[in-house]
Amino acid sequence: MKRKFLFAAAFFALLTVSKVNAQQESNELKLSLKEAQDYALVHNKMIINARSDVQASKAALWETISSALPQVNASASFTDNLKLMTTLLPGEFFGQPGTKIPVTFGSQFNSSAAVDASLLIFNAPLYVGIETTKLAQKLSQQGLQKSELDTKESVSSAYFLILVSEKSLELLDGNIADLIETLKSTKAMFSAGMAESTDVDQMVSNLNMVENNRSSLERTIELNYNIMRFQLGVPANTKISLTETLESLTDKINVEALLSQDFDHTQNIEYKLVEGQEMMSSLMLKSQKASVLPTLAGFYNYGTNGMGDKVGDLRWFQNSMAGLSLSVPIMASGQRYARIKQAQINLEKAKTTKSMVAEQLLLQEKQLRYNLVNANLQYLSQMENVEVSKRVYASTENKFRQGMASSLDLTQANSLYLQAENNYVTALMNLLQTKVALDKLLNNM
Repeated sequence: MKRKFLFAAAFFALLTVSKVNAQQESNELKLSLKEAQDYALVHNKMIINARSDVQASKAALWETISSALPQVNASASFTDNLKLMTTLLPGEFFGQPGTKIPVTFGSQFNSSAAVDASLLIFNAPLYVGIETTKLAQKLSQQGLQKSELDTKESVSSAYFLILVSEKSLELLDGNIADLIETLKSTKAMFSAGMAESTDVDQMVSNLNMVENNRSSLERTIELNYNIMRFQLGVPANTKISLTETLESLTDKINVEALLSQDFDHTQNIEYKLVEGQEMMSSLMLKSQKASVLPTLAGFYNYGTNGMGDKVGDLRWFQNSMAGLSLSVPIMASGQRYARIKQAQINLEKAKTTKSMVAEQLLLQEKQLRYNLVNANLQYLSQMENVEVSKRVYASTENKFRQGMASSLDLTQANSLYLQAENNYVTALMNLLQTKVALDKLLNNM
């Protein structure tokens, strides 16, 4: 059942990537939040590097394992002794005592071929090394998992920033439209003698200020889109359209369900990584202790040598041997002891780090739950404040047109309305980011 579920999940992920790839061919991406996250998992440069690390760790594991497998080497040589070496022998060997007789040894041509095979029968550090590389491969896979979680979080933040910025732009456009209408009414009132020139000047000043804020916000939106392009790993000229809204994303937030979800810190990727580092330190200590054990290896050699004064008339002689070699460490002037002591200290540090991370995660869980509750309350409060300030502004604007409120009153009401809208957008962004942070901690992403 689990295998069928994984297959279905992989199939739908492939469909999503195929869909956005087809869109990219037209130099435009239309993405929901989930589609943006899936796309980034394929094209983000950090993810690509993390996958390369996983592949490299697999190659490193095989490299270590191959050291424990039989090693076979072949060699061959051919030598032409252009001038043979001559040495002097005592004349007594040749019946000429008291003299030295020059004698030439060897033949002009020598040829040889050999095959050597060796096998490590027992080497404790090597076996520990295999365990270490297996663990390193597991850690690289966990590193990839962490990179994927970080990327999903970064994509979510960029997605929220764009939506919040565009929402702020929408609110400013609405405010500008209201100010333009108010300015027209104020000019008409001034022409009728019902308002002063300072009222018109105040309205113009308010409109210019909001329009300047709008221009600045447009630049911010483009910056946020560039951040999204970087996270997605797409060219700078790629057009991106977001298919979700702040309201649709906010409607999906179930605060009560999140708060009721249990948290197992041992399943958190941060904890798994430091736990892996502790295991790595333990293996390093094991490796240092194993270095005091002997090494046993077996070997076999077969060769043949050819000698003669003519290349086509060499005399061949075979040779072979087999045996065992044993290497026993006896004394290293305290070097091994020092390394073992360092490895023990590093293991204790790794245990302390794991304990510290566990405590931090538990504290972070409590803080994020509190932040989510507070962010939700702030969001609901600011949403209500927007409605209140909007009514106040509309009432003040109506009074201003009737000559019952000054332009300063209208300006203050407009400023409070803009401030309420900004506070609402900020609270909305905070709620979304807090929710994503808690989702990441609870492995919901």
